[in-house]
This record gives sequence, structure tokens and C-alpha cells, in this order.
Amino acid sequence: MIPADETFNGTFPFEPHFSETTGFRMHYVDEGKGEPIICLHGEPTWGYLYRKFIPLLSKTHRVIVPDHMGFGKSETPQNKEYTLRTHVENLAALIEELDLWDITFVVQDWGGPISSAYTVRHPERVKRFCLMNTLLGYSPFVKNAPKLPPGHTSPWFTWVIESLKDGSYYEVMGNLGSTVLSVMKILGFENSAVVNETWLRAYSAPFENKEECKGAIEFPLDVALQRVANYVKEGASGVEELRRKPAMLAEGMRDRAIPPERAITDFKTLFPNGPIVELENVGHFCQEDAPETLVALIQQFIQMT
Repeated sequence: MIPADETFNGTFPFEPHFSETTGFRMHYVDEGKGEPIICLHGEPTWGYLYRKFIPLLSKTHRVIVPDHMGFGKSETPQNKEYTLRTHVENLAALIEELDLWDITFVVQDWGGPISSAYTVRHPERVKRFCLMNTLLGYSPFVKNAPKLPPGHTSPWFTWVIESLKDGSYYEVMGNLGSTVLSVMKILGFENSAVVNETWLRAYSAPFENKEECKGAIEFPLDVALQRVANYVKEGASGVEELRRKPAMLAEGMRDRAIPPERAITDFKTLFPNGPIVELENVGHFCQEDAPETLVALIQQFIQMT
């Protein structure tokens, strides 16, 4: 866990806030005033991923950026289950504690499934979605939905499955303090120009030992071992409410974790009239590759909807 006051040489200057309603210390950024925007990170990052989004979006909105359990400045309790269900329940508790309504979700990677699983259960609190290199995962419950292109054949999930078989998965993922950049490259990290000592320290810092890597170890296994299926099915009755929300997708086409054609098909099925912007030279960690472009797209979409 990163110390609360760590700013990484001023690159993450935001005041830390903490919630303990779910039995562990969950960190979040809370900047600006107005309708809330919740930015959700994925694997194996934390709120640092949104450091270039927060100052711009918080000029007009209240921007909330939580660190999921086991990531960033949040604690990594060893007695908790690290599943999609648990992460959604943690988010729901934070939203209720902060009494947030008319939420705009700005989400990438696991932020997509977490935000959608929350919304099918609490549609009254959510206003719109701004999706980036993610999918919501509920298109199979739409009538006459096309079959999604496979996800397990991506370079990332191919590596996860093969490394589980040969035993190297836990060695690599349990040492993210040293391997985080290599893992991000497997997922589809493109913008090497941003990498310096501070950047590396920021993304490595949450993972001081194997115990601190628990959240990052477990996230990919939810998909690789098909642990998410039942929880997703439980929310199927809320899909039509989900589809009524305005939504946009910005897709970095060099994603090596979630195949772009899978993300785009899922989005088109759920939101046939939703705008899609394909970013040709952008990878999975689009916030690192094209932050200004993405913020401009988000701001435009919010103004239109």
C-alpha cells in the first residue's frame, strides 16, 4: 500500500480520502464540484492512471477516483475475496457513503464490468458511461445478440492461461514490484515515452511483496477461470435499464488484453446508436497514450447528453 501523502514528485498531488465502510481502508481522490464523475482503473494500475484527467474534468464536475481493494493507496486485506462481486460491493458502499447521484462513469479495463454490474443493480444512480478499452459484458443478454469474438485468445489471456499451466503465473504476478512494466506491455502498453523513474515507482509502489499483489493476482483469474459468469447472470434483469443510459466508446486499437473487435461488438449490441471512436496508435492503457484526446471526447459527450 502506498503511503497516503505520497505524490510521486508532485505528479499525483491530490488530497487523499479514505473510506472504511467495507472493513478495509479504501482510498479515493475527490476533486471539484458538480455532478459526479467516477473514474475506475483496472489491472494492474491505480488512480495514478487518471492523473491527467482529474485537473481537467474537475473544473466542471466532482471527480471521484477510487483505488480498488488491493491497489494503489487502498489496503490489501488478506481475509477478503477478490472477485468482481466484492469490487462492485466496495464501490456501491463508497457511492452510498458519498451519496452520489447522476453519476458519469469514466472507465477502462475492469472498470467496465465493475461499473455495469453496479448499474444493473442501481440504475437510478447512474446517468451515462464513457468507456475506454473495456466492455460491459452484458451484450449476451440482448435478444438476437451477435456472438462476441473470443477474448481468451488475446495475447494477455493466452499468457495468463499458459503461465498458469507452467506455474510461472504466480511468480510473475506475485512480484509486480519488479515486473509491473513487463506485465503492462503484455496487456498492451504503448507509450514508452512517459516511462521514467517516477512513473515506474508509482506503478510499482503498491506491490512491495506477494501479499500486496493479491488483488492483481486475482483479477485475471476471474476471467481465465470463468469465475465471473454467475455474478454477471444475476444482474441480467437490469440490462434494459443499462441500455437506456447514454454511452460512448473510445477504443485504442492496439489493445492486447481485450480484443478491440470484442469490445466494439459488445458496445454496439448494447448501444446501437452510441458513438465509437477508434484510436489507431493507442493501446490498452489509453489514459497513458492519449489523455488529452480522451478528456476532450468525454467533455464533448457529456455536453451532448
